[in-house]
Amino acid sequence: MNKSLLHTGPQSFISENFNTDMMSVLLQKPLFEGVSQKELVAQLEAKKKSQDKLPTWFHSANIYYPNKLNIEQTSSEAIAKYKAQIVSGKSLVDLTGGFGVDSYFFSRKMDSVVHCEINPELSEIAAHNFKVLGRENIQCIAADGMDFLKTATQNFDWIYIDPSRRNDKKGKVFLLADCLPNLPENLDLVFQRTRHVLLKTSPLLDIKQGISELNYVKEVHIVALNNEVKELLFVLERDFVGDVAIQAVNIINGKEDKFRFMLEEEQNNAVVFGEPSTYLYEPNAAIMKSGGFKSIGATYQFHKLHPHSHLYTSPTLVDFPGRSFVIEKALPYSKSSIKALGVTKANITTRNFPMSVADLRKKHNIKDGGETYLFFTKDLNDSLLVLQCTKTMD
Repeated sequence: MNKSLLHTGPQSFISENFNTDMMSVLLQKPLFEGVSQKELVAQLEAKKKSQDKLPTWFHSANIYYPNKLNIEQTSSEAIAKYKAQIVSGKSLVDLTGGFGVDSYFFSRKMDSVVHCEINPELSEIAAHNFKVLGRENIQCIAADGMDFLKTATQNFDWIYIDPSRRNDKKGKVFLLADCLPNLPENLDLVFQRTRHVLLKTSPLLDIKQGISELNYVKEVHIVALNNEVKELLFVLERDFVGDVAIQAVNIINGKEDKFRFMLEEEQNNAVVFGEPSTYLYEPNAAIMKSGGFKSIGATYQFHKLHPHSHLYTSPTLVDFPGRSFVIEKALPYSKSSIKALGVTKANITTRNFPMSVADLRKKHNIKDGGETYLFFTKDLNDSLLVLQCTKTMD
């Protein structure tokens, strides 16, 4: 951590130039004593990435940023705020503290937070920023979180863990045992110091696989931001026995659209299928990840169009955590039926349909955009179907 970057000159430059061309800055002669252009650019890049993701940090003076990769990997403020709603009590230890966004929001809910970070420089950066942001109830420890637990003498109301992957096989589903720290292997140690664990995992993790690797899972939260699933959160309670609650939440402009169901009930719920009615419903991304497709129908008394479409219909409009549409026309799919619709511009969605959006646009010469929505899917008889829709009023 180069404290020369915190002097007035560099700080003013960073605040005024985070949108500038980084290469032009990098190629200049050093502008400030004790600060290389490479260090200056690293601060500019990280601040720029924080503008929408971390507004509290972005709008605060004298923040010291880590490299942009740390900013990319950290939770956004919106999701960190949601996580803080889950925990309660007086004390929490964050075993994998990182830049400290989660610890910051936990500290606004808990009396005391311990921030463990194995990287000494990142721990120093987090400690500096906590002081700048006025969070005096966070203790920063530059150590491996599991090592800290082994020597700790006090108990905590909550332990929070955000394991990192050992290798980067993009697009591959991984096991919790393949992460650092290996929570399944260290669960007994963790529960010696707490009754409650909050575990963050990648959205790629299979939920049922995660539950099977762990003990005492009480809840799973699927958290999406602007309809993109960002994190899975497993809530563990020592000695808990019972049905696992699944909560899907989609955060849009500060509003949380939530849908909650019980895993065992989902398996036992019956599905009612039906023909397209007046309204069409498409669950948000968090619900799609949750797999609560039977519970959606049971909760809202919807009919499902097809076992694998995950589209629903009803004769009356209901407030729903996803997109809702008025069905204008429902036709068997064919080239002539699309021609009869006379649509040259539309938003296209495919669900359980043998052609891609790109292929459909090319085949039927339909441009993107406009007020019309076309859903290409299957009906309950497994026949190809196209639905012409308009969005309902939000």
